Amino acid sequence: MSSPSSNELVRRPFEGLPNEQDLVAMRQLIPAATMAARTTEEYGSLDVELATVLPMAWPAVRRTDGSVTVGIQAGYPGGDLSRGIGQAIRLAAALEPGNPITTVTLDDDAPRLQDILDLGGDFAIQVQDTFEFWLDPSAERTAEIEQAITQANDSIMPTRPVAGLPHAYWVDAGPKEHLRWVLEADEDAVIDAVTRLHARRESGLGEGTKYVGSFRAEGLSIPVWDLPKGFGAEGVEAEAEAFRTRFEEALASTEPLTALERRARGGIVARQVTLR
Repeated sequence: MSSPSSNELVRRPFEGLPNEQDLVAMRQLIPAATMAARTTEEYGSLDVELATVLPMAWPAVRRTDGSVTVGIQAGYPGGDLSRGIGQAIRLAAALEPGNPITTVTLDDDAPRLQDILDLGGDFAIQVQDTFEFWLDPSAERTAEIEQAITQANDSIMPTRPVAGLPHAYWVDAGPKEHLRWVLEADEDAVIDAVTRLHARRESGLGEGTKYVGSFRAEGLSIPVWDLPKGFGAEGVEAEAEAFRTRFEEALASTEPLTALERRARGGIVARQVTLR
């Protein structure tokens, strides 16, 4: 895979990493989650925990046990998010254990995640209910630390992975519930699939649900559905198999859009948003 310069915009920075879709979800959708990884032998074979966010929005911290935790929602310099996060891991690995990285400056040879991580792992995501993972096992649980975690926990919108829809996440956003599904498929193909279903009044997951649009983040499409209050992750899972079947059939279709579908597509395209 080519290695772009630090300032070159990389629209799909996690491409080539295992579980790319869930990494995008951790960057954009999930308040609290972790993913286990390890650096290559060249970079010290260190245990690495990829996390959504760290205290004080630190980019990374070197734990007292020598492992590194990196926050992928932190701000990173340059146009390549993968390189920024890779540099944070390298900088943290050079620290004395028990210290954070508070800012990241890119070196000319800053490694990308694809270079610094051993890609043989499964990169399984763990969605967390709290920010307890912030705690260093060897650290003292002071009142200040407890208060910081409690305050952070209060900001978490309940989020759950959906069984039967890989890389899809249910979230309770307060007034509404949503389903957000990270898809690797070409964006135009995703829009066409939604269009075909919408024209047949089958673009929802079930009664009271509605497709409301999609956005692009880190190069992938993320369609979004509104759900009625109380629908819950369980409600989505009850519809998941039937919905996934009809969505994948629509996605695989190569038939030209009908006149009705073309009219529907115009409204759907108008709902697209890009996040970089």
